[in-house]
This record gives sequence, C-alpha cells and structure tokens, in this order.
Amino acid sequence: MRFTNSYIKSRAPQEATNFLKRDNKLAALLPAVERMASLQQDCAATLPAMFSQCDVLAFEQGVLLLSAPNTALAAKLKQQVPKLQDALLKRGWQINNVRLRVQMMKAVEIKPETRPLSLSTAAVDAFDSLSQTLEQSKQNAPLIAALQRMVQKRRERPDY
Repeated sequence: MRFTNSYIKSRAPQEATNFLKRDNKLAALLPAVERMASLQQDCAATLPAMFSQCDVLAFEQGVLLLSAPNTALAAKLKQQVPKLQDALLKRGWQINNVRLRVQMMKAVEIKPETRPLSLSTAAVDAFDSLSQTLEQSKQNAPLIAALQRMVQKRRERPDY
C-alpha cells in the first residue's frame, strides 16, 4: 500500500478519513494509517530518489520493514540505511533496525498520452504528389489508395 500525496480530483482528501471515522472498527485503524503515512513521507523526504519505488511495510518495536521492487534497489537502499536511521531519529522515530524485503509491486498499467498527429499543408501536398507520381502497378495500388485516403481526410479535417 502506498502512502503518497495522491489527489483524486473528484474527491477531497478528507473524505477517506471521514469514512474511517464513521465506523468504530475502522476508526481504530486511523492512527496507525496516519503514523505509517507520516513515516513513509519522512523516509521519502530523506531519500527521495530511492523512495519513489519503495514502501514502508511495517514499523513495530523499533524495527522498520521496507519493501523494494528489485534486488538492485534493495542493495542501494541497504547502503543508505545509516543515513536513513539518523534522519528518522532526528525526526523523532525510534528505529533500532531496518529490514529490507524485495517484493515485486503490482505493475501499474501506464497508458501513454496519445495526441493526434498533425501534418502541415506542405506535408499533405507532398503525400498527394507522391500518390500521383508512384508507378501504377499491382504492388503500389494499396499504397496509392492509402495515401489518397489520408490526403482526403487531412484536407477535409486539418485537425485529424
């Protein structure tokens, strides 16, 4: 579970805490959630480059359990443990030991932002010229037809 500063436009951030406060059983979890979120933020502030991929899994009896998505990052993080412990101690966290767990995170599907391809009028004219100058043969017929369709669409709708 990631405790980052994510913001959903349709909901205010306090709606989740209000939901937790309504139920007695869930309200008991609220201090623990806030504590873990605060610890996650303090770790991220100390090691921002590394902690973008890591998570705080648990913090019990002075033992901090962190997850890393791969062994390479876990090795780098292990080298930074003394720095992390010192920084967290200065922020008031009593951490005696830091353990690391390599744990593959669920892959988040990233949808690339697609934008329409825009062509200048000179480019559209060049494709039109190419479709007219290509040799009329059986192999070139599909290419010529595709070029002519593209030129027609671009001239009808320049924003297409």
